Amino acid sequence: MALESLLLSRDIETVRILRPTLEKLSIDVEVCQEARKATEILISEKFDAIIVDCDDLPGGLAVLQGLRNTPSNKNSVTFAVLNGRKTTTQEAFGMGVNFVLQKPISTLNALRCFHAALSFMERERRRYYRQPVKMRVRIVLDDNKEINATSTNISEGGMALVLHQALPKNASPRLQFTLPGTNMPFDVEAVVAWVDIKGHVGLRFLRVPQSSQEVLEKWLGEELEKAHSTSEKSPGAKPEALQ
Repeated sequence: MALESLLLSRDIETVRILRPTLEKLSIDVEVCQEARKATEILISEKFDAIIVDCDDLPGGLAVLQGLRNTPSNKNSVTFAVLNGRKTTTQEAFGMGVNFVLQKPISTLNALRCFHAALSFMERERRRYYRQPVKMRVRIVLDDNKEINATSTNISEGGMALVLHQALPKNASPRLQFTLPGTNMPFDVEAVVAWVDIKGHVGLRFLRVPQSSQEVLEKWLGEELEKAHSTSEKSPGAKPEALQ
């Protein structure tokens, strides 16, 4: 399960340098040469890294400026490719860019930059990743009324459930559960993020005790590693992700 990147550039030399450098670090690359097309892709797909040729692609700077407003990619690791004549490094960082590459780009500089960013990409992948899991969850409401539910997936930031009865409006529930293979009971404050007509509900964690957070991150990391191993054996397999 390789990391995934979008490279927005029509500069042949930039693509020639960056594509193999990314692939050397096991980062899959989708190349796009048009800003409008890139905007459409970023609305519908999730990427761990987004590299934008800001100065030499018409509309490239606008894509970068609007990136943090795209739900799926607002936290993706971003790279601005600058030509040294238009956008300054300071301006790029002011737009929320994480890393800057200056033209002409050498393979060594690109490798150093992407290698330095790997831990950020992997951290974002873990944060975004939702592990499918079916387990019993007890929902405790403000009046101490309890509702039983079954989880469908969980991430560092929340979980999705199947409810057997509707939650009251404006509920501020506590979620009580134990992750498979662990012996730590979780008791987490949450807020409803979404509800559908089929009885599914998404809840976002509000406050997670530090000890519980560490157990959750460790458990998700192990499950992500298992998914990685499975995808290597079965090409094309991808983790479930919150869109």
